[in-house]
Amino acid sequence: MKSENLDRTLREWEIHESLPPRFQERVWQRIAREEAPTSVSPWTLFSNWLSQFLARPSLAVSYLVLLLFTGLVAGYWQAHVEQTHTLEQLGSRYVRMMDPYQAHH
Repeated sequence: MKSENLDRTLREWEIHESLPPRFQERVWQRIAREEAPTSVSPWTLFSNWLSQFLARPSLAVSYLVLLLFTGLVAGYWQAHVEQTHTLEQLGSRYVRMMDPYQAHH
């Protein structure tokens, strides 16, 4: 019964106002703009992919843990290189301090 009333009302419905000027032309222009291929930079593609990737909490947490682990390993490696360099310098200074003639030979 409700659908019969709706059908009858829709059939009787009339629009008395006219469309704005050049309405159809503007609609087709909008459709053409949306369908036109746009050039997308690789950075935009990457950022879109990353935002979709990080939308899932489990992957976001995994990514952050991976970044944290990578940072810790890089920091440890840098500290190790610096410590080795410092120990070599201190060793050579010690030898020169104990044997001052070695610097001249």
